[in-house]
Amino acid sequence: MTYRLLPEWYPQDGIQLTWPRHDGDWAPLLERIEATLERIVIAVARYQRVLICVPDIQTQQRLVETFNAYGIAADRLQLIVAPIDDTWARDHGPISVIDPQGQIVLMDYTFTGWGGKFPAERDNRLTRWLAETGVWGCPVVTRDLVLEGGGIETDGEGTLLTTEACLLNTNRNPTLDRLAIESQLSQDFGVDRVLWLSNGHLEGDDTDSHIDTLARFCDPATIAYVSCDDPNDAHYPALAAMEQELQTFRQRNGAPYRLIPLPWPQACYDPDDGHRLPATYANFLIINQAVLVPTYGDPADVTALHALATAFPEHTLIPIECTSVIRQHGSLHCLTMQLPNGTLAPLSSGDSTVAGSTV
Repeated sequence: MTYRLLPEWYPQDGIQLTWPRHDGDWAPLLERIEATLERIVIAVARYQRVLICVPDIQTQQRLVETFNAYGIAADRLQLIVAPIDDTWARDHGPISVIDPQGQIVLMDYTFTGWGGKFPAERDNRLTRWLAETGVWGCPVVTRDLVLEGGGIETDGEGTLLTTEACLLNTNRNPTLDRLAIESQLSQDFGVDRVLWLSNGHLEGDDTDSHIDTLARFCDPATIAYVSCDDPNDAHYPALAAMEQELQTFRQRNGAPYRLIPLPWPQACYDPDDGHRLPATYANFLIINQAVLVPTYGDPADVTALHALATAFPEHTLIPIECTSVIRQHGSLHCLTMQLPNGTLAPLSSGDSTVAGSTV
């Protein structure tokens, strides 16, 4: 069977989020990250459903009340109490493909906390757990390959964009070389071209250079990418080399890609120990009719919004302030996973729901 990996702009049922535990890594910043997540929910719920995995029934009930107060329609929310480790749905969520008959299939890859850096056993089981509870309206296929959603980008037409630093890292699939990885990607995603970036990284990034922090498909012919214009910045050599690589890449028809440089925000540092944080405008999220863009209270925020407006002229751009998110070394896209049309089971009268909350 030949599957096709779907691009992010494919029509969506909803977005998946995972709410932080009060005793997890977010504990010192819990109120701040919850405020950011609330803004994401409010923005997304204008267009589609939001599936939220929550750590306990107390959080579930509190969020039901909160989102009721915001006036969010019950059919736009689904809150599930589930066993979770952390909030990074992009990497523990399912990766969606479509089969030749037009059926959505969820690929459930192995998630190891970015090569064993952080606990991930509960997050690794979450997609299958949700299948058992009846959340999905489509099949789930389990894969042994270690792979995170933030590590791959596709044009939806058989081309994959990724980084060597992540997919070829020995902390993911140490027995597989480049050819073996490409073979697995071809089998699972129907891709016949893999564009490998060998340059580009962000300080403070725990993912080993996920592509969604560096360069993103906006449509099959357009790539938006992080561009550093400060020669004195430590990132400058690697990002300049990455830009040169992107300029050599070609579309299937041989034409160069339309490249949209995204601005370089001022350096952000952790207020506790001073290490640099991975602020990036490439970590935007495409939903139905809108694009959510991370902002950092930086003058470059406006420049980033203008740049992405040229890539998405028919979408509404929605800024989401993400300075709290980068404190845990991710950003907006990392918190979310898109769920294409046909992914979610309908919310029916047989469900035990309170304002869209499945108990």
